Amino acid sequence: MNLNTDNKLSKQQLNSIEKHLLNDFQHDFPLVSRPFKKIADEIGTSEEVVIETLKQLQNDGFVSRVGAVFRANSIGASTLAAMAIPKDELEAVAAMVNEYSEVNHNYQREHQYNLWFVLTASDEHTLNAILDDIEHRSGHDVMYLPMLEDFHIDLGFELDFDHEPDQKSAASI
Repeated sequence: MNLNTDNKLSKQQLNSIEKHLLNDFQHDFPLVSRPFKKIADEIGTSEEVVIETLKQLQNDGFVSRVGAVFRANSIGASTLAAMAIPKDELEAVAAMVNEYSEVNHNYQREHQYNLWFVLTASDEHTLNAILDDIEHRSGHDVMYLPMLEDFHIDLGFELDFDHEPDQKSAASI
């Protein structure tokens, strides 16, 4: 589950089920035929409530996606990509990039290259075709940054709902 850490999460905003879903299932998502039922059983609710709550969390921007993440290039092809987008176009270009189901991360950085995303596709040819399409539609070059060395970094975030982070700790997430 990919969390959008830009949102200011607070106890007042989230109920118990939402907190469990955001905190407890970032790792070890159940690999069973009905994972949402297993999650529901673990947190004491119904499968339907889990599915609807995750949809709502996604609609509200707390979760960017729920799905498997495979080791890069072990199935298909993938790349990190970056674009230098003028500030007045950034929101529109980011929204256009998000239209591609092959994009599984898309984020802004404070840098000349201010829009970064990870793209996965069934093969290298499809990957390049999508990158070319993004360039064509946006009118901006895409810097293609294929993986040279594999690093395993835990991207889970332990969410502490008992206190609001201060500015310094919020900026480091």
